[in-house]
Amino acid sequence: MSITAPVSSAPTEAVRLRRALISVSDKTGLLEFSRALHDRGVELLSTGGTAKALREAGLPVRDVAEVTGFPEMMDGRVKTLHPAVHGGLLALRDNADHVSAMEAHGIGGIDLLVVNLYPFEETVARGADYATAVENVDIGGPAMIRAAAKNHAFVAVVTDPADYAPLLAEIEATGGTSYPFRQRLALTAYARTAAYDSAVSTWLAAAIGEDAPRHRAMAGKLAQTLRYGENPHQKAAFYLDGSGRPGVATAKQWQGKELSYNNINDTDAAFELVAEFAGQGPAVAIIKHANPCGVGKGATLKEAYLRAYDCDRTSAFGGIVALNGTLDGETAEEIARIFTEVVIAPEATEEAKAVFAARKNLRLLTTGALPQAGQGFLSFRQVSGGFLVQDSDVDGVTPADLRVVTRRAPSAAELEDLFFAWKVAKHVKSNAIVYVKDGATVGIGAGQMSRVDSTMIGARKAGEIAQALGLAESPAVGSVAASDAFFPFPDGIEVLAANGVRAIIQPGGSLKDADVIEAADRLGLAMVLTGQRHFRH
Repeated sequence: MSITAPVSSAPTEAVRLRRALISVSDKTGLLEFSRALHDRGVELLSTGGTAKALREAGLPVRDVAEVTGFPEMMDGRVKTLHPAVHGGLLALRDNADHVSAMEAHGIGGIDLLVVNLYPFEETVARGADYATAVENVDIGGPAMIRAAAKNHAFVAVVTDPADYAPLLAEIEATGGTSYPFRQRLALTAYARTAAYDSAVSTWLAAAIGEDAPRHRAMAGKLAQTLRYGENPHQKAAFYLDGSGRPGVATAKQWQGKELSYNNINDTDAAFELVAEFAGQGPAVAIIKHANPCGVGKGATLKEAYLRAYDCDRTSAFGGIVALNGTLDGETAEEIARIFTEVVIAPEATEEAKAVFAARKNLRLLTTGALPQAGQGFLSFRQVSGGFLVQDSDVDGVTPADLRVVTRRAPSAAELEDLFFAWKVAKHVKSNAIVYVKDGATVGIGAGQMSRVDSTMIGARKAGEIAQALGLAESPAVGSVAASDAFFPFPDGIEVLAANGVRAIIQPGGSLKDADVIEAADRLGLAMVLTGQRHFRH
């Protein structure tokens, strides 16, 4: 929706900057910026640590306490909440009554406000206790920002050091600040205070155990304007939520063109999947359209990659590859044999980077760490007229939680593969069936309306492996299988058995559980129930 902004009360000429109030927690670029303002004849007002830093740099600065006639008090909680400050920010310069009030009470106009807020998000991210977090909730900063942004017809407001250079360039070009420029600054300012309040309310809800607060806010900081969304006719952008969770949002890109919307979505899916195997030896996941087309473990990352690749060589072309360890040169050589969109790993050796350097269309990302698979976070999904919020799907199933319901219990080797298949199934779109043999997927059925269809697709994929590798029989023979949700009828069990599956892991909970278990016993299968499902839509 486009709204035409009224400009009748806004100066048509650029507003010259005569007086600036500067109060910042993040002092990046502060001295150079303030010196540039001073050199252009701007009077500097400031508070506390900011004023101290400016004075030590030899810049003339006037304390806000001198302007208000009140000292900073209550540990700095009260310093700018005063008519001398807010009157200077809010007064309409073309309103005779406002101008008269300013003159009567000795209020000087403030043409520029430069404020960034107490580092609440960073404080919480460091694991601060409740009292420390509360102390880092800024009050005066947001109040001034909102006042200046409201009065953007006359006042420029800067909330991010990234806007220092554009502001100075604007002054050079116009002699002050133009109305469209102040509008853009006001937009940034309102979005910043909204994001700040979102962070505070989200933290407080978690701190007091409020799972469904009356109002839920979410916010992000622009990381990248994307070429387009899922399709070329859709506009899109990528925002960071500030959590710092290792992944595509925090990664360093070493080469290749910028990531697309689909690249980001698929890369996140791949890295979250491979993180399930942190500390369990080398593992690799290959993703296509947000579904795994192969996952493998091995003695080396090269072996793990080849085992993942063999699961579906056709779908791996143009896919996303995620590794749970440092990418080495040998593994990079294998990956580079086919076209790959993105490779993401915690680290990469110089040899690996050199291998990829000749492949300009391949993007290499490193994150420095793996995300914690067991660490919960909030997941959002938009629907018409609202959005859904849920906890992330954290799998808490351990071997002790499994319930063997068949006459035959799984062997130790089968149990290891069952857990591998279960972790992969969590990341496959429902209905999901995953065939696994010796620590690698050999068939994946995803996203079907019928669980039997997923079962048959996974078996067909296993048959394609046999054909591609020249095997005498399908690798599904002697494999295990995982189902993300219960089997509603025995037919899925019968398809699995017909294709050589020997053991099954599934949540259970169907009205037909007894019939499903009876079928497994009749067919000589081992079956364990987790009591937890993993629908993924």
